[in-house]
Parts: sequence; C-alpha cells; structure tokens
Amino acid sequence: MDKRSRVDWRGYIPAMLTPFADDGALDPARLGSHLEWLAAEGMHGLVIGGTTGEWTSLSPAERRDLFRLVGDQMKGRLPLIAGCTSYTPGESIDLARHAKACGFDGILLTPPPYIRPSDSEIVDFYRMVSDANVLPICVYNWPPGTGIDMTPDLLGRLAALDGVVAIKQSTGRLDQFVKTFFALRDTVRVFGFSMDEHGLTLLHAHDGDGTMGAGGILGRDQPDFYNHLWRGDLDAARACGAKDRLILDQWYTPDLVGRFGSGPAALKAGFRLLGQPLGGVRLPLRDVDADGLAAIAETLRQAGKLSRPLERVA
Repeated sequence: MDKRSRVDWRGYIPAMLTPFADDGALDPARLGSHLEWLAAEGMHGLVIGGTTGEWTSLSPAERRDLFRLVGDQMKGRLPLIAGCTSYTPGESIDLARHAKACGFDGILLTPPPYIRPSDSEIVDFYRMVSDANVLPICVYNWPPGTGIDMTPDLLGRLAALDGVVAIKQSTGRLDQFVKTFFALRDTVRVFGFSMDEHGLTLLHAHDGDGTMGAGGILGRDQPDFYNHLWRGDLDAARACGAKDRLILDQWYTPDLVGRFGSGPAALKAGFRLLGQPLGGVRLPLRDVDADGLAAIAETLRQAGKLSRPLERVA
C-alpha cells in the first residue's frame, strides 16, 4: 500500500474554530454544538486546534482538553486531525500521543514557528516526529505563521519520510502549489486547492485530494463543492466555489492575512452574525470592529447566508 492510501482524507476539511465562553474560557457546550453543526453540514473531516483554532492562545492543558472533548464526541464519525505545531519535536510528539489516545486519525504540523530553521533543520524536526510513529502526519506549509514558504523540493524531502502521508500547501503562490501537486500527488495527499476555476480544473483533470479550509463558515456549500465535483456536476461545484471565493477575496489578502484583523476574529464574527456564537478571540488578537463586522455581513449576504438588512445586523 502506498503512503497516501493509509488515510482516507479527502474533500473539504475545515480548520475549525475553538469556542470560548464569554469569560474567555474554553466552552465545552459551544464546542459540542458547533461540532454537531459541522457534522450535520456534511464536512468531510475536521482539523482541531490549528491556526484557525487559535492554538497559540491555548495552554498545553487546554490543547489536551480540546482534543479530549472533540474525541469523546466525534471519534469514528469523521476523520479528526489534531493541530500539533510546537517549538520542539518532543512537544509535538507528546501532543500527538494524546491525540491518538483521544481517537484522532492524524496530526497537522508546521515547522517550528519564530526560530526560522534551515531546510535541513526542518527535515530533522519532521523526521523525529515521524520516527516516533504515533499518527500519520500532514505537513503544513503556512508562510504567514512561520515566515517560511517551503519549496516543492523541501516538501519532497518531507514527503519521503515514512510518517508523512499528506501536505497542506498553503503557499500564496499558485505556481508553487501546482509544482508541489504534480511532483508529490502519487506519494502523499495534497491539500490546498482553491475552490475556483484554477482549482476546479486541476481537481477535475487530475483527481486532487481536497481543501483544508478555514472554519466552514458557509456550511454545506463548502463540502458540496467536492460532492458535486465527484458526481461530475461541474456547474454546481462552480456555484459553491464562487461563494467560497467571496470569503477568500473579501476577508483575506492574497497572502492569506486577514483584512479585518485575524482570520479567527473574522470567522467568529461571521458565525455570530449567523446566530452561532463561538465567543471572541483571545488577546493579543482583537475582535473585529464595527466597520469590519459590516463588511463581513455584506459578504455573507452576497453568499446567500444572511438576508437581514445590514443596519440591523451591525
């Protein structure tokens, strides 16, 4: 069996938000309700505690609590991928072991942030996690968060590690994504397809794997992009993808930095407008201001998710 076949990850897998209570604590009730909503909307899997899940604001104990709560509710129902990014391989391995005990199916892992390791140091980091043989690894290339845009050559070195089964290629460069996909698609699963004409063409012609998107804010429209594609209804897939592009184009810059603040802040504002409060973001992040909230509401209106007049939702 080739490595990519060790896992069944495909389609739209949102990097879900971490719900907080009004006092800022992890909120199990909101988490449970949000998980059920995501499952009912047909998500093809879930990434827990990733960038969108504000892992940087969670204590080690909270990260473990989050994995436990999600695993207790969702293990066996959807593929679960734990965000295990840390500064040292030992920390990532410990988190991966906890995620495995909670019923998770894999981990998502960037290079260590802040320290800007070299290519060889990045390979060493992933090799140590791979050699621990805890859970299948999805390598996450996230330049806005790490300051490193891993090249297709470096990603190829990582894809050769036995524990690596997938790559989430979140470079802002289409040429680098395409090179990564064609070089590695027979070895590992490649995620990061844009849900526009570029992505649709690649997916339809070459059977790509999917998108690990931010939050699942549009509900069923995002997994349905892939459901329609797999059924051969490209026009229906195109219509769903156009709504996703509204979010990317209006809420993020081309290099995937939020226009109204952080990505989690915009998404939490959006869910609040849709009647699903997930709390605010934690410092040093800020919740979006009134102007940002109005812009977010307008995007959701254009996507057909919000029908109330803007003056009433602000």
